[in-house]
Amino acid sequence: MPTSTRTETSAAFAAEWEQWHDAHERRRADSHGFLAVTHLHWLGAEPSRLDGVPGTWSVQDDAVTVVLEAGESLQQGGRELNSGTDAAVVFDPIAEREGINLTAGPAVVELAKRGGEYIVRPRHPENPLLNGYRGTPAYAPDPRFAVEGVYVAFDSPRATTVGAAVEGIVHVYEAPGEIRFALDGQDLTLTAFNGHAPGTLSVLFTDATSGKTTYAANRSLTVAAPDADGRVTLDFNRAVNLPCAYTDLATCPLPPAENRLAVAIEAGEQNPHERQAGQ
Repeated sequence: MPTSTRTETSAAFAAEWEQWHDAHERRRADSHGFLAVTHLHWLGAEPSRLDGVPGTWSVQDDAVTVVLEAGESLQQGGRELNSGTDAAVVFDPIAEREGINLTAGPAVVELAKRGGEYIVRPRHPENPLLNGYRGTPAYAPDPRFAVEGVYVAFDSPRATTVGAAVEGIVHVYEAPGEIRFALDGQDLTLTAFNGHAPGTLSVLFTDATSGKTTYAANRSLTVAAPDADGRVTLDFNRAVNLPCAYTDLATCPLPPAENRLAVAIEAGEQNPHERQAGQ
C-alpha cells in the first residue's frame, strides 16, 4: 500500500527533528559546556582565593583583578597572563550577559557578568555531572506543535525585568515585540527577546506541563526571523531546557509573567532528571 503524503511528511519532520536534537545534545555535552561547571563564584571587592581557579580575585569599579602567584598558570587566547612572578592582571569591563574564557590546565575558566555582578565559573571536563550525563528525554516530534504565528513589534523596545534561577539577582532584557498565535483553540501571546543570531527571536515560557513532565522554571525556544509580513513559525518541538534544569551553578532567567501559558505544550524537551534518575 502506498505511503500517504501525511505519513511521508511526518516521517521527514521526525527525521529532521532527530538530526537537530542529536546536534543539540552534542553541544550540551561539550567537554567545557555548562555540564562541566564545578563552581559558581561571585566576586567582591575583597581579594579572595577561589576553589578550582588559580589566583586571587577581586572586582572594583567594574574592573576585575586577578593576582597570580609564581607557578600559577592562567592563559587567555593561548597567552600566559603571568610572567613567572607575582603579577596582577586587570580585565576590561564586561557587558551584561557577556563573558570571556580563560584556560587553566585542562579547565576553562569563565569570567562573566550576570545581573550586574561578576562571576567566575571553572569548567572541567572531568566533572561528574558531565561524565554521568545520559541525555535528555523529549516528547516525540509532533507537527501539530509547529504553529504559525505573527510577530508584532512594539513602538519601541521594552526593557523587561525577569527573575533568575539564583536568588538575589534579576535580568533585564530588551523585548522588541510579541508573537501572537493560536494553539488548541486558544489565542496566545509571548513576549519575545532578541535571539543570539541576528534577526532571530527568543522566548522563555512555562506551560501546563511545567513541573510535571517538563522542567518547572522555564523552557526556551528560538524563533527564526519574521518574514516581510511578520509571519513566524513556533516549533515547540524544539523547546529546550536552560542550564538551570541541570545544575544549581547557573544564573538562568525566568520567563516574564505573561509568558506563563495555561495550555499544555506536550512538545520539546522534558525534565532531564527523569532520565538521570532512571539510569
